[in-house]
Amino acid sequence: MTFDKTPNRRLLALTGWVFLCFTAAATGGFFMPGEWYASLRKPTWNPPGWLFGPVWTALYAMMSMSAWLVWQRGGFAVQGRPLGLFLAQLALNALWSPLFFGLHRPGVAFVEIVLLWLAIVWTFAAFWPVRRAAAWLLAPYLAWVSFASVLNFTLWRLNP
Repeated sequence: MTFDKTPNRRLLALTGWVFLCFTAAATGGFFMPGEWYASLRKPTWNPPGWLFGPVWTALYAMMSMSAWLVWQRGGFAVQGRPLGLFLAQLALNALWSPLFFGLHRPGVAFVEIVLLWLAIVWTFAAFWPVRRAAAWLLAPYLAWVSFASVLNFTLWRLNP
């Protein structure tokens, strides 16, 4: 069986990956920071609120492109493991906002973000032999989640 790489199919797939990634992002829209987050003690290096939207928009766009590049190398039939890891990390990504902002459980959210970090590392490693550009597109995401993990831990410890 050959893999269909027609321009229409590639464009449809890219649209699908963008839709999927931004659907995961939408969970953040249902669980906004609100008064609870505003009342937390924060470190001096806590980023301003306006920064999160642009950063996450860029990260989700890069994640979409990354998955699409791997998908182009045979789709799920050939790249099932790397794309499955991508979907797993995306599910973990979508879970963090409900845990932190929805349930107000920074300790549980910290454990979850560590699992997310590990899943991103595994996804990076799985993407690397398939398409290095796809792996590198995940590097800023990994860096941001690394920073967010430290911030999550700090918020948890400052607000027991």
